[in-house]
Amino acid sequence: MTQIASIILAAGKGTRMKSNIAKVLHPVCGAPLIHFPLQLSFQLKSKTTVVVVGHEKDAVEQTVRALAGSRSVAFAHQKEQLGTGHAVMTGMAELKDFSGPVLILSGDVPLLTKSTLTRLQKAYAKCGGPVAMTAFTTPAPGTYGRVITEKGKPSAIREFKDCTAEEKRIELVNAGIYLIDAAFIRRAVPKLKTNNAQGEFYLTDLVALAAQKSSVALVTADEKEVCGANDRLDLLNIERTLQMDIHHKLMKSGVTIQSPETVHIDIDCKVGTDTVVGTGAHILQGSKIGSGCTIEPGAIIRNSIIKDGAMVKAYSVLDNAIMDSGATVGPMGRLRPGAHLKQNAHVGNWVELKNVVLGEGSKANHLAYLGDGKIGRGVNIGAGCIFCNYDGFLKHQTIIEDDVFVGSDSQMVAPVTIGKGAYVATGTTVTANVPADALAISRGRQLNKSGLAKRIKSRLKAKKEAQTKAKK
Repeated sequence: MTQIASIILAAGKGTRMKSNIAKVLHPVCGAPLIHFPLQLSFQLKSKTTVVVVGHEKDAVEQTVRALAGSRSVAFAHQKEQLGTGHAVMTGMAELKDFSGPVLILSGDVPLLTKSTLTRLQKAYAKCGGPVAMTAFTTPAPGTYGRVITEKGKPSAIREFKDCTAEEKRIELVNAGIYLIDAAFIRRAVPKLKTNNAQGEFYLTDLVALAAQKSSVALVTADEKEVCGANDRLDLLNIERTLQMDIHHKLMKSGVTIQSPETVHIDIDCKVGTDTVVGTGAHILQGSKIGSGCTIEPGAIIRNSIIKDGAMVKAYSVLDNAIMDSGATVGPMGRLRPGAHLKQNAHVGNWVELKNVVLGEGSKANHLAYLGDGKIGRGVNIGAGCIFCNYDGFLKHQTIIEDDVFVGSDSQMVAPVTIGKGAYVATGTTVTANVPADALAISRGRQLNKSGLAKRIKSRLKAKKEAQTKAKK
């Protein structure tokens, strides 16, 4: 198939979004709108991909570069918004040496599929003319441009504001996706006029110019596939469609999703067979979940790796974390960036880890904060323990070697190392290294004052009674 170039129109502000953010940067299923046409261009092996930018130019370019990675993308700056025809001519400045068909995509149409574009390429090759276009039929065409036909072939596209009353009844409408010969664009765009209701250079007028001398190829698509995102409601509907597609593919591959209407899974996430995803779970931004895992209700997992057989219990939050096979977190546990649970490690309720490796089979089951540390195998961290990792200026590390027992309500004042097999007594504040197999204890000696509790209670009771009497 003939090699193509691509122009992606992404210069518009998108005023109906009511946003300071460029429309093409609004996310659906974890990816900005511009991601979707960009990926289609790459999948079709475009020789050159040109993104026409305008509103929020720098932010759009930065996002596109990040999405493109090592793949080459050119940018064309449309300084004035003078219409789609002007936008395409702006993009053509980056295709001076290209000859062949140019695919023109909108930056806000995320549901378009490669198969539809492949049909468009075939229709273009078959018709022999310079233009192939897409359209769809709808009983409620609204403000879409109408496709005018003669003997079943497109002869023009009439923008809604320029339509006659009769033309407004046409149900075949323009989808705004084209494959057009580069040489024809160069010849025809300078002929475009602004004598229309919006005073703009319409790209759609190229259809009438092409139809004067040759056939224009037409490919129809499903309305949902080619709809654009013009406002927040459109974004919601598009996301629902994408979510349904993501869920169906995962369930067909052997994943159980409980109450799919409540579950959100971003488009770039992976979930293995026999994993169960509970009601209300959110799996976000490139997370990878292995086989046989359990993700309980309300869990939020962002950019994390969860290996086979691991369990994320209810309402736990993971962010840039790793769980090895058999590891468990929660309920209501929190793994912050750099947290790594080794095989069969356990983190329980209200335990927070940040930049900590918790060794194989080790446990921190209750009410603990562990920040900036390395914890070996078979370690038990008691309830209420804290790694005091920050001195107000710098972060410091706590190292706990294998088979250590740390009693409840203990504090490790970093930097500190607790040697293999050591025992930290309950309520200890560790400020110095603890040798292997040693007992660390640092709490005041307990004193019992006989009968003092009774006298204190009597005094306090009398004071309270006096205060109550005074208020009356």
